[in-house]
Amino acid sequence: MTTKTKKIVILGGGISGLSAAYYVKKIANEQQIPVEITLIEKENRLGGKLHTVKRNGFTIEKGPDAFLARKPAILELTKLLHIEDQLVATNPEAGITRILHKGKLHPMPMGFVLGIPTQITPFIKTGLISPLGKVRALFDLVIPARQGEQDESLGNFIERRLGKEVLEQITEPLLAGIYAGDTRSLSLTATFPQFQQMEQQHGSLIKGMIGGKKRKVSTNVSESPKPSSATTNQSPSIPKSMFLSYKGGLSYLIEQLKKNLESVHFRLGESVRSVQKYHQQYNLILDNGEEIEADQVISTIPAYAAAHIFAHVPNTEHLQHIHYVSVANIALAFPYTVLKESLRSPGFLVPRKEGKMITACTISSIKWNHTAPTDQVLLRVYIGRAGAEEWVDMTDEQLVTAARQDLQELLGIEAQPQLIEISRCIQSMPQYPLDHRQQMDLLRRQLAQQMPGVWLSGGGYDGVGIPDCIAHAKKTAEQVIQHIQTNS
Repeated sequence: MTTKTKKIVILGGGISGLSAAYYVKKIANEQQIPVEITLIEKENRLGGKLHTVKRNGFTIEKGPDAFLARKPAILELTKLLHIEDQLVATNPEAGITRILHKGKLHPMPMGFVLGIPTQITPFIKTGLISPLGKVRALFDLVIPARQGEQDESLGNFIERRLGKEVLEQITEPLLAGIYAGDTRSLSLTATFPQFQQMEQQHGSLIKGMIGGKKRKVSTNVSESPKPSSATTNQSPSIPKSMFLSYKGGLSYLIEQLKKNLESVHFRLGESVRSVQKYHQQYNLILDNGEEIEADQVISTIPAYAAAHIFAHVPNTEHLQHIHYVSVANIALAFPYTVLKESLRSPGFLVPRKEGKMITACTISSIKWNHTAPTDQVLLRVYIGRAGAEEWVDMTDEQLVTAARQDLQELLGIEAQPQLIEISRCIQSMPQYPLDHRQQMDLLRRQLAQQMPGVWLSGGGYDGVGIPDCIAHAKKTAEQVIQHIQTNS
């Protein structure tokens, strides 16, 4: 057991950085290892993409609005923080998400997972796919499986198994909320490796998904707002819902993490220019020229920023190939009466080929009961995806005008919004390129050799979801403590 206090510096104060700090502190205390943790964040607030604002009785998420309940890492953290009683589920009476097709909003058929039908009758009845498109999708049952473990794009994979219609009409719009990316550029093995496993094990996505539901196989996207089988055996204090949030919004998790990190030295509004190895330690040079010593460094900053700091390490050029898409979301509040009864649902998705400015719309006050006064309706409109980032040069007024025009055409809302909250999320959605996992494994081996004690963690590397970020932050913290013990 070591007696010398080890200095741990964490770059980035989003959910990954805060979770890493929490678990390093927790495990170090359990192992009786003295550590001094410093967290450096370039913004003047903590939380990164998780940012909740309260205005006029509304709870507005400027970033993600929920997390998947079936992924255990965030529920484990919630329990450790003793805040299970603050969890809230989606409104069970919210209805079904819709997809725009040829100018009309169609209900998402039951039993769809990223366009993979797991129930034949709803699939046959849906108006989202043409008769020929349905026949083509069912070819998945007979098309031979591709052999080998080589990576391919998610878009090519879905089209190869289910056809172009399913890809463009269902898969791509569903993925817009997760990656905002071009599916033909996204790595399959870095986003949905279970799909490749299904093909090889069952020879069919449809067969694999149906069998997987029986065996509680985890997927990244839900097909309906019904409670998942993976959540039915949870603690009674955990609401049974596919998606969860907190009564005070997702920023509540950030606030509680900070309360549990009183011994951590937070340096906000600062950033690191470079990290240099010095004997058995590291010198971190800040943009203001100040130097900080560290025994270990956990970098949770975006890949493009890490590529600059660690440019001297071989294979860091891969980090430069991880493109980040810019997106925006606009919260608009109206009197509840503006929304026609027939259109009241959690929201709708807009495929790229529909030619609209918006990519999706969440009717937050229907999806979540805690987000708006009962006589108001709160909408969140999303803009931007890979290949459609021209909006970044538009003014706020132009963005709102474009969003309202689409809402008028699709929902018939002509009223002036009573509240507007615009969130510009520049370079916020990482796009994992082909062979991403292989390249990250190689880069981490290079880091271990040349900069032992330097770790990469966060949404830019191992999964963009909140639970994924927490899970890998915990894994990284365990590696940090193990490295200390091994070298003491």
